[in-house]
Amino acid sequence: MSLLWVALAILLLIAGIRAIVRTRAVRRRSGTVDDDAVRRILEDGSLDVDDEDEPLDLDEAARAEDEFWSETWDEPDEFGR
Repeated sequence: MSLLWVALAILLLIAGIRAIVRTRAVRRRSGTVDDDAVRRILEDGSLDVDDEDEPLDLDEAARAEDEFWSETWDEPDEFGR
């Protein structure tokens, strides 16, 4: 029985370490907002960032949404109790 508790403790430790590593990676990627950035936001109303992603194509997103909602859906199966 104690082997079960040791295994659960190890799994919990591994999950905690993974969560910490993931949180640090997200912080490192997203950058920080410092006093200068806050000042620019207050003065200009926005903050320009160097974003390597392409701008979103809103027309393409609207077409994809329309296509998604126009699909027919099968009724769920009824299971007896």
